[in-house]
Amino acid sequence: MTAKILIVDDEDMFREDLALLLSRKGYQCLTASSAEEGLERAAEFLPDIILSDIVMPGQSGIEVLEDLRRLNPECMIIIMTAFGALETAIEAFRKGAVDYILKPLVIEDVLNKIRRIVEQKRLMEEVRYLRRELNTDVGALSLVGQSETFRKVLQLIEKVAPQKSTVLITGESGTGKEMVARAIHDAGEKKDRPFMAINCSGFQESLLESELFGHVKGAFTGAIKDKAGFFEAVGEGTIFLDEISEMAVSLQSKLLRVLEQREFYRVGGVRLIPMKARILAATNRRLQESIASGVFREDLYYRIAVFEIPLPPLRERKADIPLLVEHFIHKFNKEMKAHYLGVAPDALTALMHYPWPGNIRELRNLVERAMILCDGRMLTLSGFPAQISENAQSPETNTRNLKEAVQAFERNFISRVLNECGGNKEKAAREMGINPSTLYRKMADLDIDPGASSNKSSR
Repeated sequence: MTAKILIVDDEDMFREDLALLLSRKGYQCLTASSAEEGLERAAEFLPDIILSDIVMPGQSGIEVLEDLRRLNPECMIIIMTAFGALETAIEAFRKGAVDYILKPLVIEDVLNKIRRIVEQKRLMEEVRYLRRELNTDVGALSLVGQSETFRKVLQLIEKVAPQKSTVLITGESGTGKEMVARAIHDAGEKKDRPFMAINCSGFQESLLESELFGHVKGAFTGAIKDKAGFFEAVGEGTIFLDEISEMAVSLQSKLLRVLEQREFYRVGGVRLIPMKARILAATNRRLQESIASGVFREDLYYRIAVFEIPLPPLRERKADIPLLVEHFIHKFNKEMKAHYLGVAPDALTALMHYPWPGNIRELRNLVERAMILCDGRMLTLSGFPAQISENAQSPETNTRNLKEAVQAFERNFISRVLNECGGNKEKAAREMGINPSTLYRKMADLDIDPGASSNKSSR
């Protein structure tokens, strides 16, 4: 991006020379000789960065800081002064400045600060764009479903989203932990702020520390310039720490301090940086077992598990499979410019009987595969791998209508579970993860003979 820079300073030669130098470096520059003029220019120019002197006739650079921030919250303000009082720097930071430069300027230092800010703004724009793209995916992958077990998950999301509490999301791989984290973020008060997901198992310990906390120039070999970490760059947004159980114990202690004190140092730095982001975490492990084996801190567990959301595996919410399949067909129709109408009854029956060790992720991938391999308008068993077709059973009807096929499956499924439970409807409802009232309604809707499933085990 070509950054727009506004220079506010009452020294004419200094101001215009700096503007000329930055223009030669490719930046678009505008100048103002006073704080009042700077406000007017900022309103018209909407700069990305403002370099402002402190001591000027009329209003000072410090006095106008809050007005500049209200005018353009996205603008980054660097204060310049010949007087390096610590109190002045603190006041500038408190009112919204992001950096502080002493005069006479070291041009390379100025250029480095501007480059860092431009890069940070570029990354934030990318994050916002990617988040918007992900949010256009209908309902978010794992948030499609109407089973009783999944409705409980939705209720927990609804309860915790408006709060600032740390959330721990647990569940097997592929159950949609990141999508639940995104749903919490998108339903919260800071939904317009960035969402950043970090897979803790994808980094070495030292690299993960640098990515989270940032580092200062010279902190380690290869640290050629200052770098803001995710905790700093995300601002008041959300950090999602996926597979937090894989984080090294030494780094866990530093994370615990961040959560408790809400502040941190960059690697090699001496300046405390406030922590404004909300933390969400996830794991596919049983953390109590990790604590017992000494690979996860018990105090960190209690700090991140303020509010826990356990996600059921797909095999425990099979009633959602037809909806998920329909969702994925709709999604990939748009991506592939395809025109599939649904899935054949025998293929749907096979999908319903498969145990899904890879959960929703596996279902998504297999639907995508089938849409590449199949011809016609319906997904058939020929498009699915052998382990799926092995679960095929004869459907109750030859219909090609998805709704009728689902009803046929539900009729067989409920009848089978009722028989296995000896006709005990309350027990059968518990086994299927639904309320007894839901079971009675479905039996009526599907014309399942209640006399054939009398409550034999309640005698």
